[in-house]
Amino acid sequence: MEHIILYAIVPIFVVMLAGFLSGKKGIFSGDDAKKFNKVVLDYALPAALFVSIVDASREMLVRDIKLSVISVVGIMGCFMLVYFVFRMFKKNTGADAAVSALISGSPTIGFLGFAVLEPIFGTTPTVALVVAIVGIVVNAIGIPVGLSLMNASLEKQNPGSTKKESAWKPVIHALEQPVAWAPILAVIWVIAGIPWPKVLNPSFDLIKGANASLAVFSAGITLSAIKVQINWQAVLGSILKMFVMPAVVLVLGLLFHMDPFNLKMLVVAAALPPAFSGIIISDEYNVYVATGTSSLTLSMILFIGTLPLWIWLTDIALKSF
Repeated sequence: MEHIILYAIVPIFVVMLAGFLSGKKGIFSGDDAKKFNKVVLDYALPAALFVSIVDASREMLVRDIKLSVISVVGIMGCFMLVYFVFRMFKKNTGADAAVSALISGSPTIGFLGFAVLEPIFGTTPTVALVVAIVGIVVNAIGIPVGLSLMNASLEKQNPGSTKKESAWKPVIHALEQPVAWAPILAVIWVIAGIPWPKVLNPSFDLIKGANASLAVFSAGITLSAIKVQINWQAVLGSILKMFVMPAVVLVLGLLFHMDPFNLKMLVVAAALPPAFSGIIISDEYNVYVATGTSSLTLSMILFIGTLPLWIWLTDIALKSF
């Protein structure tokens, strides 16, 4: 547990604090953070996912089928749970509930996945697969579903305010992003049994090294530009994200006898704070901004204690089940 705190939690908050202070001092702005995020999502993270997954084997992919299924069912189940819970409140519109799901129903796997999982579980292809699978669920399934629900609500509130688009357009757009197609391409490469030339790894390693540090630094800048207003909905969103989602994934993994090591990594991935992509979408459409960002901030604070808690609970559950 001391190792987890010193090597997985403390470094994240030190780098995030540096980004936060640089934002408060005006060294970097929210626009700079968006540019940093683009470097992470379009270059560093795809490179990290691709070069890590191609080191896997077909046997490993087959063995990890349960990981994929439980990731989709567990994360998207919680995503829809958040949507329906927040849709029940009279003051919330369907768009508010959709943004709530994009935030509190999605882990920030792209920004913190490698930064948290590698110090705990090591630099292995299996870690990369967990990050890739959860990332595909969040980016290629969660975001299109959330956008579709949000646009449907906005169109109902103000007919003609949104463009009539194909229901598949958000899905296609998500799959066009490097963070989605790079891991898919790597999986296809492995299934095809094509040997990966190791001499190419250094070319990927240089850019992938910027992934975790730049993502966390950028998150600090983003938080510095947010006005935090804690209210009961922000608290509820944090509870659903930081406690309910990891619990659902853990129970599903135990019920279907998932590989213990994979289950532990998946629980940690589910216990990550809310996705920053949800905040970006919230800000872009000016929907649920104050409460959504407050829930994100509160979840980041809770993460200090919930990460060790879920690792401890998972160990107990695996020994008892």
